[in-house]
Amino acid sequence: MYEWDPSLETGHEKIDSQHMQLIDALNKLIDAFKNGKEKEKTIETMEFLIAYSIKHFSMEEELMAESEYSDYLIHKRLHDEFKKVLKDLTAQLASQGPTEELIYNVISTVKNWLINHIKGDDFRMAAFVKTRKESGG
Repeated sequence: MYEWDPSLETGHEKIDSQHMQLIDALNKLIDAFKNGKEKEKTIETMEFLIAYSIKHFSMEEELMAESEYSDYLIHKRLHDEFKKVLKDLTAQLASQGPTEELIYNVISTVKNWLINHIKGDDFRMAAFVKTRKESGG
C-alpha cells in the first residue's frame, strides 16, 4: 500500500486532490488483488485507475494552457506517452483478464510513473501556475 505524504504535495489543491484519488485507486487495486476479491472487482478497480489517470491529465493540460505554461508541450508529451502505456495495459486486460503478472505490472508501472511525475514535472508545473496566478497572469 502507498500512503500519501507531504512530499507529494504540489501546493495546488485540485492537482493534489486528484493525485490522492489516484493513489487511493492504486491501493484499492492492490487490496482487491491481495485479498482475492472477485475478478470483476479487480477489473473494475483497474479500469477506474486507468480512466481517472486520463481524466487527471486532461485537467492538468487545461490548467497549463490557461496559465500559458512554458513547458506545456513537453509535459503534454509525457502525458501522451503514458496514456499510450495505459491503453496498452487496458488492451492486455481485455485480452488476458486480470492475471497476476498484469496486475503487478499495472501497480508497478502506475506507481513508479506517478510518483516520479508528481515529484518532478508536476512540482515544476504547479509552481509555475502558482507564480503566474500570484502575478495576475
